[in-house]
Amino acid sequence: MASSDDLRRARSSLAEAELAPRPSDRFLAAHLAALRVVAIVLTHRARPGIARPNGRPPNAWRMLAEVAPELAEWAAFFAATEAKRDAIRAGATSIVSAREADDMVRDATAFLRLVERAVGFSAVSTPRAASLKASNDHGIGW
Repeated sequence: MASSDDLRRARSSLAEAELAPRPSDRFLAAHLAALRVVAIVLTHRARPGIARPNGRPPNAWRMLAEVAPELAEWAAFFAATEAKRDAIRAGATSIVSAREADDMVRDATAFLRLVERAVGFSAVSTPRAASLKASNDHGIGW
């Protein structure tokens, strides 16, 4: 079962994203929150010893899609944002707009809420997240 530490880290990253003044910082923190949500799912679902033939662990998004196929759309969405995340980590600060950053925060919050419901955690309690309504169009049922 996923630990409360995993959940705390994901919520903390979302709170950081919501409070970050620059869009690039909001985007980066929200993306990190989504990765921490993946950790919750993998803790709950992953089989031990998953590795690629070259011995390296697989990409978190691919692994998410493998162990939780009902989350494959979320995995594909967040995987598609990795290039921007990597560019921001490399120092690009104007690669995302304020709207893109806010969308990433909203999407990471929705992803967390979905996973929380699936594994039985309580609702997200971050400042702006309380006013956001996440919809569950994916028919998740664990």
